[in-house]
Amino acid sequence: MSIKLGVVMDPIEYITVKKDTTLAMLLAAQNRGWVIHYMQQSDLYMDQGRVFGKMQTLSVMDDEKKWFTLGTKSDQALTEMDFILMRKDPPFDLDYVYTTYLLEQAHKNGTLVVNNPQSLRDYNEKIFPTLFPQCCAPFLVASSEEKLKAFHQKHEDVIYKPLDGMGGTSIFRVKNDDPNLSVIIETLTESGNRQIMAQKFIPEIEN
Repeated sequence: MSIKLGVVMDPIEYITVKKDTTLAMLLAAQNRGWVIHYMQQSDLYMDQGRVFGKMQTLSVMDDEKKWFTLGTKSDQALTEMDFILMRKDPPFDLDYVYTTYLLEQAHKNGTLVVNNPQSLRDYNEKIFPTLFPQCCAPFLVASSEEKLKAFHQKHEDVIYKPLDGMGGTSIFRVKNDDPNLSVIIETLTESGNRQIMAQKFIPEIEN
């Protein structure tokens, strides 16, 4: 009997085919004869303690012009899947958190969910590497304009970025004497009300 794989992901029609790792996983699964069931966050719901999804069977192709076809939607319990891949990209907003709650309930009901929904909540992808500071470029997590400017004064070439973004969105490189430093910090921190990350720029990353 074929393995039934459920995948929760962003709209598949908008992915970047040549570098999307979820598509690569799905191609590998399909090559093994697995049956793929596609969902977005909005397709998930809970009814009397059971988690369901409006699922569509999904076929994928390694073709930048036509990389998928979808079947008709049907409501199925997540427990009918052998396992679920949670591949929704950030932002890590409340909808994302609520999705992990639903997937955690499905996990309690017997469905294997990869990655563990609680871990997705607990380990922000920007914060998690800071558990290993010896492996990181110098960094600071703060909302204070004073602290963030002092970090820039010390390191001169700095990357500022939100903690809940993805794909290079709202990431700024600020070199020495950049006149936009104040407005960048003010915008990203929402005038000191939101924590962001500052990292010393590593020139080798350009290579």
